[in-house]
Amino acid sequence: MTQWNRRDFMSRSLVAGATLGFELPAAHSLSEENGPCCHPERREGSAFLIDEQNISKSERTEAAIDFRYSPLRYQSTFCFPDDPAKSLVDSVGSLLYDFPPDHLAAIHQFGTIVSFSLAGMQPQPQRIRQWLEAPGVPIIHTHVEQPTAVFELITFATNRDGEGRVDNVLLEIRPRQQTMYASPLISISSCKKFDLAQKDGLITKVLRDGVSYMYCIPQQQSYGWIVWRPDNGSYHLTLEAGNYSGPRPLRYFFRLPQNAAPEDKLATDVSPDDLLTEARTWWKQWKSFGGPVNWSIPGREGEFLIACTRNIQQARERKDGHLVFQVGPTVYRGLWIVDGNFLLEAARYLGFDKEADQGLESEWRQQLPTGQIVAAGGGEHWKDTAIAIFTLVRACELKQDFAMLRALAPEVGKAINFLIHLRDSARQGNSLNGKYGLLAPGFPDGGLGGVRSEFTNTAWTLAGLRAVSSANEHLQLPELSKAAPFYRELRSAFRTAAQREMVRHPDGFNYLPMLLHEDPALHDPDPLKRPRPQSAQWALSHAIFPGEVFDKNDPIVCGHIALMQSCTREDVPTETGWLWQDAVWTYNAAFVAEVYLWAGLQQWANRTFAGFLNHASPLYAWREEQPLRTALYGEYWGDMPHNWASAECVRYLRHMLVLEDGQNLRLLAGMTASVHESRQPFSLTQTPTRFGRISLTFEPEGRNGWRMAFAREGANTPSTVELPAGLGAAQAKVEGAASHLDKGKLLIDPASRSWTVRWL
Repeated sequence: MTQWNRRDFMSRSLVAGATLGFELPAAHSLSEENGPCCHPERREGSAFLIDEQNISKSERTEAAIDFRYSPLRYQSTFCFPDDPAKSLVDSVGSLLYDFPPDHLAAIHQFGTIVSFSLAGMQPQPQRIRQWLEAPGVPIIHTHVEQPTAVFELITFATNRDGEGRVDNVLLEIRPRQQTMYASPLISISSCKKFDLAQKDGLITKVLRDGVSYMYCIPQQQSYGWIVWRPDNGSYHLTLEAGNYSGPRPLRYFFRLPQNAAPEDKLATDVSPDDLLTEARTWWKQWKSFGGPVNWSIPGREGEFLIACTRNIQQARERKDGHLVFQVGPTVYRGLWIVDGNFLLEAARYLGFDKEADQGLESEWRQQLPTGQIVAAGGGEHWKDTAIAIFTLVRACELKQDFAMLRALAPEVGKAINFLIHLRDSARQGNSLNGKYGLLAPGFPDGGLGGVRSEFTNTAWTLAGLRAVSSANEHLQLPELSKAAPFYRELRSAFRTAAQREMVRHPDGFNYLPMLLHEDPALHDPDPLKRPRPQSAQWALSHAIFPGEVFDKNDPIVCGHIALMQSCTREDVPTETGWLWQDAVWTYNAAFVAEVYLWAGLQQWANRTFAGFLNHASPLYAWREEQPLRTALYGEYWGDMPHNWASAECVRYLRHMLVLEDGQNLRLLAGMTASVHESRQPFSLTQTPTRFGRISLTFEPEGRNGWRMAFAREGANTPSTVELPAGLGAAQAKVEGAASHLDKGKLLIDPASRSWTVRWL
């Protein structure tokens, strides 16, 4: 099997290049006179080149969430939370097993694939549909229509006492005419050796390396034998045909034990309907929220919220006794620090603080004696050390308890010293990073591999240093005393470098590329082999929000926003990741939607978030990268379900209702016209913020009015509390707190802990 990793991906991939070249950087001024924020096309009073006024009327119409950009090939998990058996089913109902462990492999390199179909001439299906029983119930139905019959696969997991984890597939065949004679065909493509055994003519056992692998339990005792036919490394099992002549479908039931259970432990006389009932009952009692937290989000967005919670928990795993929030079940089945930052924040938003604490502890166990934190991203992913600091500070903010930061202060101090060493050692070398006073050249990620002179590591380090410096203003921990002066020095160096490295985009605005101008790739004679302007901008998105390193009117922010808007297709920024040609890094769209929301560009935020949701599969999961629907060239890349995407969905839904903007609290920042039209209620209970836990309800009142109730528990008072002054033509009336209007915003007395607003 070919082994891949993010570093050599570009050299092994068939995709390449950029269509937009770079000018050699000149000494562009970042002043108000020359910066992109003062481009003559901008709207008066706006800080952005491409603002809300540049969205056409058709684009302003809110897109339905209908999976219009769903990947054509996808896979889904149906295992339990924290399950070591990460069972997967693909979009045609095949079971996917034996993904290579402990390294990054190509996404289709499953060691064993079990497929279900009907024997005979094997006509192409006329239609395949697949669905979940519910967003929180991962019982997967695959409905296949053929010219003379329809069959359905029902795939689900069980974990009975005594027999352990078992994957179950119920195959039901229904004719399109009065009678039918049909036989199922089971195909096993595998790198492993299999043998066949039979028992009593009822149970057929497939052995893999001497271990029980699959049992077929026919539901009519008149047939049940299997014809075994190896063929070119694949194995085909044809079950004896059944003659359909009654009201019930032909049924075959397959049980695939996942824990090498001995034969006498696996129930073979069990009813599939009883097992299905058990599985449904288990998932219906599963809780999507923990502790005091509760959410109520209507419509498709609410379905995504529940499904994403489940996706995240299914990917988790205990390793060496420690809970790890893993990104996915295959390629990224490991601990990734940057992905983990957002997964752990999402977990706290969902009420799972205890689990998030365990995940955070797992991250800090990755610290080396040098102070560096190294996880699956690799040694030159310098930013991971700063991201772990950021994650720790954010956890303490949300818990309203800095005990963990106090306890880890010596380790955090070592991490800060490591980052200082990276900057100082770079100064002693000849790299452009060193000359600017940035961190040493490192691995950019997000579409740019190798060790290069770049901005991403420094950008994320600024976010981590800013967070811990702010926290230490109150804590005054001596181990953290170097953070503030280092932050000021590094930020000054970053701004000087940005001033020299800003580039003029062909669309007429300045932006900051993530590669410095000395990088040879920028000057490749073939423009298709040059990185895109938007390559690796992910880290700058994060430094903008949630890092809040820059002001909203900063030219770096303006250029980043203009760049993301300029490359938008299928309602999301494109060609931002490893696939440079006609492709989408799906959840990068959520990063950008967060930036838009923070910047006050509600229409762009909502459009981009809807585009992100529409790139999910119909089973509410995302592939990391996929081609555009119009592409004639492309590949899929990355894990699926990719649960950084799941975390971003949770985070945006929280922020559209409750957004912490520095010391300002913004409510209902992402509410849209469709919400007002649908007149369905929203609520958040005890959601954690840096200002304490917040509860709010937003619900229709009377024929056209709305009512919002707010309550906050916590000692930290925000500087401002704001929300939209009007909903359509409605005007707000506040009860229980002082308030006033300011530029279309309703400002509430931040000291007031509970109040009600009515839009009449």
